Amino acid sequence: MLDSSGIGVYIRGNIPYFLQSPYTVVLLGDIKKLLPLIQGYHNAEVLDCGIKPFSVKELLFFPRKIKQKINQTDLFFSPAFNIPGGIKVPVYTTIHDIIFPDMPELTSTIGLVIRMWFYRRAFRRSKKIFTVSEFSRSRIRYYSKNKVPVVVTYVALLPFFLDPETAVRKKDIILFIGNIKKHKGLQNLLAAFSDAVAAGLPHKLIIVGNKDNFRSADRTSLALLAGFDPSRVEFTGSVSNKKLKTLLSEAALLVQPSLYEGFCLPPLEAMACGTRALISDIPVLKEIYGAYPVTFFKAGNSGDLKEKLLMLLYGKTPETIQLSEENKKRYTFSKTAAVILRELSC
Repeated sequence: MLDSSGIGVYIRGNIPYFLQSPYTVVLLGDIKKLLPLIQGYHNAEVLDCGIKPFSVKELLFFPRKIKQKINQTDLFFSPAFNIPGGIKVPVYTTIHDIIFPDMPELTSTIGLVIRMWFYRRAFRRSKKIFTVSEFSRSRIRYYSKNKVPVVVTYVALLPFFLDPETAVRKKDIILFIGNIKKHKGLQNLLAAFSDAVAAGLPHKLIIVGNKDNFRSADRTSLALLAGFDPSRVEFTGSVSNKKLKTLLSEAALLVQPSLYEGFCLPPLEAMACGTRALISDIPVLKEIYGAYPVTFFKAGNSGDLKEKLLMLLYGKTPETIQLSEENKKRYTFSKTAAVILRELSC
């Protein structure tokens, strides 16, 4: 899961600190991607494993040699809540959010049943569960009926985003980052953007996300997009971290109109790159970003979002913001990994 959005960041951010610990670390996954991460460390090895997470093969036909190797270790830590079949050592899992039972409209009935089976299996099998916000912790405790300890380990910035981009000129760009699903609130942003353009806003909207998933998932947003000049809305698809950092640095504003999140990293990445963030006032974003120089709008309210877009952008010269040292250090993987390692040793 090294390249899977938020979970991938969580893995990449924590691995260096696991390797610097006094423990031996065995990593499971694509050996070509994982070997560069352990170069120079003598307390780590990689087991090449291409089994798809949350699959029948992972549950029932997990490779015997890999399973034997895992069962020779002291514990199994998963950065998600998938647990291969046949694991006998203590298990620690990570649940970033519990969105599907909270927003069942995002999946089919059978899809919800399957996901709840995996959640309940994690509740039953885990010695402890890690999560990425107090909000997610409260939801996990609700569904698990407090039968397993839940520990908050915040997501953080990869160091790459804290290195300033050289001589980047701000442009009339509004940036949206996220997988293109209904809980990300894109349809509210499109409605607000349309009204703001009608009121004279000259900016372009760039959407960093998967267009194919978007086409199959959100008909309301498709209908809204049909009315736009294609030069005003651009899909980039998935981009490299280097390209993402450039977009974040050039943008006049990042908009995060989410209706549900576990943590939500893009506003932090934007501010680290000097770009202001306009975000919805859902509880988890108030928790994570209450101490940051962000602007909140009423979640799901395209009218309020339009007014905030005009207030921040119309007739304004895009400005570069600076995060305080306190806010740069509020969420770090050194803190996150320290909590995980402490809890694994208890």
